[in-house]
Amino acid sequence: MRIAVVTGANQGIGLELCRQLRLRQFAVLAACRHASPELRDLGCEIVEGVDVTDDAGVAHLAAALAGRTVEVLVNNAGILSEESLDDLDLGRVRRQFEVNAIGPLRVTHALLGKLRPGSKVVIVTSRMGSLGDNASGGYYGYRMSKAAVNIAGVSLARDLKSRGIAVLLLHPGMVATGMTGGRGIPVAEAAANLAARIEALGLDQTGSFRQATGEPLPW
Repeated sequence: MRIAVVTGANQGIGLELCRQLRLRQFAVLAACRHASPELRDLGCEIVEGVDVTDDAGVAHLAAALAGRTVEVLVNNAGILSEESLDDLDLGRVRRQFEVNAIGPLRVTHALLGKLRPGSKVVIVTSRMGSLGDNASGGYYGYRMSKAAVNIAGVSLARDLKSRGIAVLLLHPGMVATGMTGGRGIPVAEAAANLAARIEALGLDQTGSFRQATGEPLPW
C-alpha cells in the first residue's frame, strides 16, 4: 500500500487530510507532537513527539519509517500569530519562521532517503506569503515565514526534479479551523481539494504555487 506522511496531523487540516488520504487508499503515518482523540479514532499509524523545530523529533519520525518508502510527504504543521507595527513581537516572528519555513525543510531533508522516483512532496503554505497578493499588510511573522517556505519549495522542486520527485506548494484557502477562529470554508472541503491536487501532481507541475482548487497563485 502507498504510504503518506502528514505532519501536524492531530487537528484541523492535518487531521482531515489524514482522513482524505486514507479514503484514497494510502497507509497514513500521522506525525504530531501529541495525538488528539480524533486522530486516534482514524486508525492511522501515529508517531508522537514530532516537533518540526527539533532535530531529534524529526529523526524520530525518520526512524519510524525504517525500511519503508514514502509516496507522499505533506508538510502541514504550521502556526499563525498576528503581528502589526504597533505589536511587533519578534519572538513570535522567529517562532513562525522555525515552524512554518524551516520545519518543512528539516522534515523533507530528514526523509530524503525514504523518497523515490514518483514520490511527491507537498508544502501546505498560504497566499499570505505572496508578495504580489499582499494588499493589507500586517501579519509580519506569518507572511514572512510563508514567503520563505515558498522559495524553499521552489528550490526543493529544482533539486529533486532530476530524482523524479515532484514538489507542490498549496494554499488551502481560508479554512474554518482553530487557527482562523472557525472562520472560512469547511475543513473537510479544503482537505478534499488538497488531496485531489496531491493525487494529480506530476513533474509537469513541480515547483508551482496553487490554490487547493488548482488555480495558480502569484508569487
